[in-house]
Amino acid sequence: MADLIEKLKEIGLNTYEAKTYVALLKKYPATGYEVSKLANIPQSRTYDTLKALEDKNIVVATNTKPVTYTPIKPKQLTSRVKKKMDSTINFLDKHLPNVKDDYNEPIITIAGKQNINDKIIEVIRNAKREIYIEIWSQDFKIFEQELLDAYNRNVEIRVVGYDNLNPRFGLVFQHAFARDIELSLGGRMIIIAVDDNEGIIGKISSLKNDVEDTNIIWTKNEGIVFIIKEFIVHDMYLIDVEENLVEQMKYIYGKGFKRLKDKVLGSNATYMIH
Repeated sequence: MADLIEKLKEIGLNTYEAKTYVALLKKYPATGYEVSKLANIPQSRTYDTLKALEDKNIVVATNTKPVTYTPIKPKQLTSRVKKKMDSTINFLDKHLPNVKDDYNEPIITIAGKQNINDKIIEVIRNAKREIYIEIWSQDFKIFEQELLDAYNRNVEIRVVGYDNLNPRFGLVFQHAFARDIELSLGGRMIIIAVDDNEGIIGKISSLKNDVEDTNIIWTKNEGIVFIIKEFIVHDMYLIDVEENLVEQMKYIYGKGFKRLKDKVLGSNATYMIH
């Protein structure tokens, strides 16, 4: 019975109103005195509660003396509430987006390895069309089954893999120098773009207990998601070009793109991300 009272409160009745309605369902028509006893509420509050329910068209009062009260049928009550809620939700769906014309989805920081893993799994499960992901092999293992499930529901999977990542599915581009990059960054980058409308980028620290340096940003801001996807796509371009023009690239840029890195980052740079 307590559950019924709580659910009635959730649709807008207060405690006395909920108890009164349930009491009347047990016995009707009933006088105010009888309702007070059945509902176990003070008699001094019974009549104003009945009046409130009458105003809400949930109970009907007679013109007799003494006055008796009858509840509307439960199905009538729930149908009315559902219709009102549907109308309210439709109104909000239509008008809320217009409150601020330049609304942008927020960018949210998520810290802690478990929280990060939970969010990545959620994003993968949201995918309907495509997933672009850049990830180290040891982190990929955590999400492999979720990515396989996505692949099996016809989501295209494209991966930039570090540290000899060889999944059983999807299109994979093997990124070299994984150890050097992890050492340079102090951790492993993880970058995801899903369906052009949800993205993640961040770093998982190489140190087991380094919580402060293990965080990601997650967003549904389409402008930021576009940039995240572009980052992954450009890595894929470079990897494919390098694999097919190995000697030419080495001749022009030196081993490990040294001359290119010196040109872009400076010869004394310690931040070598490629």
